[in-house]
Amino acid sequence: MNLYCISHNYLYETEKLLFLFFPLEKNTVLRDFTEDSGNYFYTEIINNDETVIFKSSFSYNGETVSDEKVIKSENVTDEEYELLSLAYPLLKKLCGFAPEWGMLTGVRPSKLIMNKMLETDEETAKNYFINHFFASPEKTELALSVAKAEIEIIKEIDEKSFSLYVSIPFCPTRCSYCSFVSHSIGTDSAKKLMPEYVNKLCDEIVFTGEKAKENGLKLTSVYWGGGTPTTLSAEDLNRVLTAIEDNFDLSNCTEYTVEAGRPDTITDEKLYVLKKHNVGRISINPQTFSNSVLEAIGRKHSAELTIEKYNSARKIGFDCINMDLIAGLPTDTFESFKNSVDKAISLGAENITVHTLALKRSSTIVTRNESDCVTEKDVSKMLDYAKKALVESGYHPYYMYRQSKALGNFENVGWCKEQKECKYNVLMMEEYEHILSVGAGSVTKLLSPGIEKIERIFNYKFPFEYISRFSELLEKKERISTFFKDYQ
Repeated sequence: MNLYCISHNYLYETEKLLFLFFPLEKNTVLRDFTEDSGNYFYTEIINNDETVIFKSSFSYNGETVSDEKVIKSENVTDEEYELLSLAYPLLKKLCGFAPEWGMLTGVRPSKLIMNKMLETDEETAKNYFINHFFASPEKTELALSVAKAEIEIIKEIDEKSFSLYVSIPFCPTRCSYCSFVSHSIGTDSAKKLMPEYVNKLCDEIVFTGEKAKENGLKLTSVYWGGGTPTTLSAEDLNRVLTAIEDNFDLSNCTEYTVEAGRPDTITDEKLYVLKKHNVGRISINPQTFSNSVLEAIGRKHSAELTIEKYNSARKIGFDCINMDLIAGLPTDTFESFKNSVDKAISLGAENITVHTLALKRSSTIVTRNESDCVTEKDVSKMLDYAKKALVESGYHPYYMYRQSKALGNFENVGWCKEQKECKYNVLMMEEYEHILSVGAGSVTKLLSPGIEKIERIFNYKFPFEYISRFSELLEKKERISTFFKDYQ
C-alpha cells in the first residue's frame, strides 16, 4: 500500500496506525502525492499563519473516503493526535471493523491510564480512553484493573530501589515464534560458548554488585530470563546463584524468580539447587497443552512432560509457579486453547500469563501457511474465554503489555491469585524502578529523580560478542556510578 506523509514528520506514528488495520501489509512511503488508482493512505498537515489544516484520505478496493479539519494555530497542542484522530475513522469505515484498543499503538496502555487516573480520577481516566483513543469499554476496564494492581506495587519502592535481571540466552531449540536473541544448545558452537559465558556472567555480577553498593542501592527483586535459564547445568546454576548471594545484599529482596520455562530443561537436581538458594517463583511454560500444536511450533516436549515437571516442582516445595499460554499459535483452535486455559487453572498455577502471538520479523512464522492460520477473530474469542475463566477461578490481572505485530493488536496479560503478583514484571514494564542487568542482550535502566529521564546501557546482544568484548562492556557500565553522581 502507498503511504503518503505530506508536510509532516509523523511517519512512524502513521505507519503504526495503518498497521492496526493491515498488520501484514508492506508499505511504500511517499512524500509527494500524484494521482493514485490503487490502495493508499494519505495524510497531510498545512500550517498557515493563523490555522493548521489536517487532511486525510484512504482508498481501499476502489472506494475512497476523505476528511479534513481546520484548527486555529493557538488551539493546536498535539499535532500528532489531531492528525491520527482524523485518519482513524476513515480506516475504520472502509475496513469495516474497529480495533478493540482503538487508535492506541503504545506498548503500555495500563501505564497511560494509571497516570491519567493519578492526575484526575477513575471516571475521567475511563472516559479519556474511550472518547479520546476510541478504546472499547472492555479493554478500558482491563487496563484500569491492571493499573489499580500496579499502583499498589509501585507504592513499595523508592528512588534507591532496584531489581537485578540475569540473562541466560540459551534454549534447547528455537521455537518458531521466537524473536529473542537466544542460541540453541543443540548446536556445537552454542555448547562451546556456555562455560566461558558463565565465567563472564559471574564476573559481571561481581562488578554490578560493587556498583550497587557504591551507590547505596537497595535490591528488591531478582529475575532470571532468557532464553531458558535452566539450560544451564545444576552446577552452573549453583555458581551463578552463589555469585549473586556473595555480591548483593538480599535482605530487602522480596521476590526471586527464575524462568524454568522449557519443561525439557528441568530436572529435580536443578529444582533442588534453585530451592536451596531461596528462589521463590519459577515459570514452567506449556505455551499450549496440545501436543500437535507443540510440534507445529518446534517445542520438543509434550504436554504430559509439562505436567510431570510441574508436579515435581510442587513436591520440592515451590508454591509460586507461573505458566505461559499463547493465543493464536499455528494450528491451534478455540477448543484446544480453551483446554489449555482450563488445564493451567486446574493445576493451580499461581500465575498464568496469557500472550497473543506476535509475528516478529526474526521469527520463522512471519509468513504463515494459510492452512495453519488462526484468525484475529479466533484470537479475540480465545482471549475473551481466558479472561472469563480466570476471573471465575479467582485470578485478577496485574500487569499487561502489548507487542508490535501482535495478532489483532491484542495484549499480553499477567493473571495471578491474590497476593501472588510478580512485582518485577510490573516495575520493569512500567519503568518505575532501576533495573541493573547482567548477561548478553540485557539492558540496564537508570531512572532520574521523578523519572524525568531514563538512561539505558545495552549489553552486547550475542554471547560470542559479550565474551569477546567483555572489558568494553564493563567500561560502558562505569556509567552506573557517574549517573548517580550526576543526580546527587
